[in-house]
Amino acid sequence: MLAKSLYAAVDLGSNSFRLEIGQWDAGRLRKVEYLKETVRQGSGLDADRNLSEDAMQRGWDCLARFGERLAGFRPSQVRAVATQTLREARNRDVFLIEAKKILGFPIEVIAGREEARLIYLGVSHLLPQSDERRLVVDIGGRSTEMILGQHWQAQTLESYRVGSVAWSMKYFPNGQWTAAAFRAAEIAAQAVLDESLPRYPRNGWDKAYGSSGTIGAVADVLMAAGWPAGMITRQGLDWLLEKLLKAQRPEQLKLEGIREDRRPVIGGGLAVLRAVFDLLQIEEMQAAQGALRHGALFDLIDRESPDADVRTKMIGWLTQRFGVDAVQAERVSRTAKALLAPMLGQAHGERHLRKLHWAAQLHEVGMRISHSDYHKHGAYILENTDLPGFTIDELHRLGLLVLGHRGKLKKLDSTLEDPLFVLQLMALRLAVIFCHARRDPDIADVQIELDSKRRTVRLALTNQWAQLWPQSAHLLKEEVLAWQKTNWKLMLA
Repeated sequence: MLAKSLYAAVDLGSNSFRLEIGQWDAGRLRKVEYLKETVRQGSGLDADRNLSEDAMQRGWDCLARFGERLAGFRPSQVRAVATQTLREARNRDVFLIEAKKILGFPIEVIAGREEARLIYLGVSHLLPQSDERRLVVDIGGRSTEMILGQHWQAQTLESYRVGSVAWSMKYFPNGQWTAAAFRAAEIAAQAVLDESLPRYPRNGWDKAYGSSGTIGAVADVLMAAGWPAGMITRQGLDWLLEKLLKAQRPEQLKLEGIREDRRPVIGGGLAVLRAVFDLLQIEEMQAAQGALRHGALFDLIDRESPDADVRTKMIGWLTQRFGVDAVQAERVSRTAKALLAPMLGQAHGERHLRKLHWAAQLHEVGMRISHSDYHKHGAYILENTDLPGFTIDELHRLGLLVLGHRGKLKKLDSTLEDPLFVLQLMALRLAVIFCHARRDPDIADVQIELDSKRRTVRLALTNQWAQLWPQSAHLLKEEVLAWQKTNWKLMLA
């Protein structure tokens, strides 16, 4: 039997896929196993931003090996996240549908700022606790994340579309390292990163840390050459650039400490790192032990407790920002969860009820923009908000629940093939009806039953209830008619 304290994170990066398994013991995360494979999906994007068949197959093959190691893990113990390459790929769904089957677990495509948040979470948890203000930089294959934070709290988060794979392909396409190509690559990186200057001033941080990928590789090379362990300096970067220019090509580079899989992309990564040093006036940077995968593990552990889940905090922030009626939101949430729980049964845990709670909290988030079409505006806000802790797919699903909580159901036709979504949506719509007068509803005698085979939900009301609450009874009859136009049925009894 698998120990409850085991957790696993899968990082589908642009250059490498990584699997980290850790054990949570007495408030500490202990490393159990770490697997890494160079997949180079980032180099498999064509001019139209479609992943090639070869790039997808390399990813599937790697995930098959990871999936074998994860056999026996429960969904609540595993978090798989995909970053910039799959954010960009137009045909990502083709890859992801098969990838999820092979891995055996959901794969979340996370936004750039969410990637930055998880990177900082991983780095900060594996550093000694202090009051220092930290700058954390992570140069990946197709994106660079920069974060300012203190303790475990990230304060400024951003992701830029510049990375070691992308820059190597663009500025060293034939594998030729020249001074002119490096100058062009550094200038181009600075042009992308220029906007970061006001947000990351030199007086805004005490110490710079670098995470994973390029920065780890550069630190390894410098250490092998006699530089202080884990420390990257301007002098070290100048020395490494000179070595690359003398070698001229990756296959001719004779340096200790550099792995074979890193040689083809070290040029692009070095150009970006030098640009970061120049723009942010960094004199030295410490290579950190923590990375995105560690942040995903710590975040997974936090999700075990609703109070520690950053997503719950972000929902609260969003409702405050848009002036949501908190009393009504909580009233709808309580009612919706009371309706959904009997339909879910014991097989589904708190996770699905928590997500319904978030949708109920946000169902009126668009009210400040428009009273008549507030559900449409609420859905738009969720579709276009970078909310820390949430994946792109999670926000999309929340947006659909908010969009569908009132009005016709035709707009959600394709989504109504998902039974869990249907039950969440029906519970939310019914709760809004029961709470339409903005007072606590009388549903103590209301019974709800699900016939999943017939796709039918039966709502049992007493004659006395219908007489006491005629407006609600009328709205429920209208709701029955609305569901008749779908492949699901709502029945009143």
